[in-house]
Amino acid sequence: MSFDKAPRSNRIHIAILGRMNSGKSSLINTLADQDVAVVSPMAGTTTDIVYKSMEIHGTGPVVFIDTPGVDDDSLLSEARVARTMRAINKADMAVVVVDAKLGEGEPEAQLYSCLERKRVPYIVAVNKTDLCDADCVLCDGAGASGEEDAPRVCVSARTGRGKEELLGAISRLAQSVGGLGEGPPIVGDLVSCGDMVVLVIPADAQAPKGRLILPQVQTIRDVLDHEGIAVAVRIDQLRQLFADKDFLPRLVVTDSQAFGEVAPVVPESVPMTSFSILFARHKGDFELLVEGARAIEGLEPGDVVLISEACTHHPIEDDIGTVKIPRLLNAKVGGELRYEWQRGGDFPEDLDRFKLVINCGGCMLNRREMCSRLEAVADAAVPVTNYGMAIAACLGILPRALRPFAL
Repeated sequence: MSFDKAPRSNRIHIAILGRMNSGKSSLINTLADQDVAVVSPMAGTTTDIVYKSMEIHGTGPVVFIDTPGVDDDSLLSEARVARTMRAINKADMAVVVVDAKLGEGEPEAQLYSCLERKRVPYIVAVNKTDLCDADCVLCDGAGASGEEDAPRVCVSARTGRGKEELLGAISRLAQSVGGLGEGPPIVGDLVSCGDMVVLVIPADAQAPKGRLILPQVQTIRDVLDHEGIAVAVRIDQLRQLFADKDFLPRLVVTDSQAFGEVAPVVPESVPMTSFSILFARHKGDFELLVEGARAIEGLEPGDVVLISEACTHHPIEDDIGTVKIPRLLNAKVGGELRYEWQRGGDFPEDLDRFKLVINCGGCMLNRREMCSRLEAVADAAVPVTNYGMAIAACLGILPRALRPFAL
């Protein structure tokens, strides 16, 4: 896959953080060599999150996240700063932009503390150095915050000074940390060269016309990248394949919503799982999600369940999150559960009032954001799982769906 075509969720996310009017947006424009962010001498110009995808030599495909200033004191400051904090939850690494004339103070100290607490590696970019009369002392070492280990680079977004040095520092930090934005392979470590993987792709009403959905495409690509053979079929074609008793593929991967139809067709001797379960491992904490699925056994009628979808779409008549999963869960517990739904980038803070959180497969989230969500739920001592595992647990086939992973 070429760098310019890499999905945003597969890119290293780099949050650009700092005070209002420190030059965050101007710096992104300089790094990208184009005006992708609105800039103005007026403080507070950036009022929402802005994303810019590009490639950095030596690092690969990245996405810069432009954020509102952390010192915003306007009427909308609480909402804007909250968006900046959510951007940190997506960030694989960060660049803290410091105004060379203002120096460092409490806003920067709070950012450093937050990034260190969340274990997000970062670089300090001392901006507007073209306005300093002499060499900027902030570039020489740690500032008042005492974060001696963070690399520091003197830059000027206006003149371009330090641009290559900052890009080099980003590349070196990514290499030193290693594995930024990466998780286990989707399926590659489960197959060997020449193994056949059958992918069951139903003609689902929610699937985009004429296209495969992202997890299906990425799974196919991962099979091919690991020298396996990917065979995509409909459910009726799957029955034809297994009519031949000698047909024994290495693995069958199905859409989770088709578990009930696919499981009886696939022989017990053939490993079987779902796209959603593969992505539970690729994007998040697999063992945590497995334990969350097993916790479904302990639900009782009246318990409150949060169903969270990372993307936004208009629910159809038989929508998986609002109809299918609640129907399966109610049947499993023998009564009505109470449900709340969350869609998009927001995530509730009062998680301790839920008995279970069920997240979507997270194909639109990067691994960092998915893990941040899971950590928040785990910190609230609430079980959490995802769509595919929840469906398998409700149908009584979770052990079989986990067998390819030796769990």
